[in-house]
Amino acid sequence: MSRKLELIVLAIVLIFAIQFLYMSSTTDAEYGGADGEAEGVINEITGGTYEPIAEPLWEPPSGEIESLLFGLQAAIGAGVIGYFLGYYRAKKNYENELGYGSKNQPEGETPSS
Repeated sequence: MSRKLELIVLAIVLIFAIQFLYMSSTTDAEYGGADGEAEGVINEITGGTYEPIAEPLWEPPSGEIESLLFGLQAAIGAGVIGYFLGYYRAKKNYENELGYGSKNQPEGETPSS
């Protein structure tokens, strides 16, 4: 990366970090997911008579840990997707550069098995 691009990315990250720290220290907001909202809607529709058929094997000790695990899951998934996208892009580039693949073969010749 060029030095200018690195500085721009660093500035953006710092802006978001400062904003996050400011908002989390000055407000008493609690981050909640869609699970709590869904539970409220189900209770409203069924009148509180709904009972789940399964219970979780383990519940995280706090909402922060739950958010951490969710973010970790998203990061791992993004890493796997990024790895395969990069792998196939690099593979395509190497095939084009080195002349592999059926596109670069002269007409009339068949690939050897």
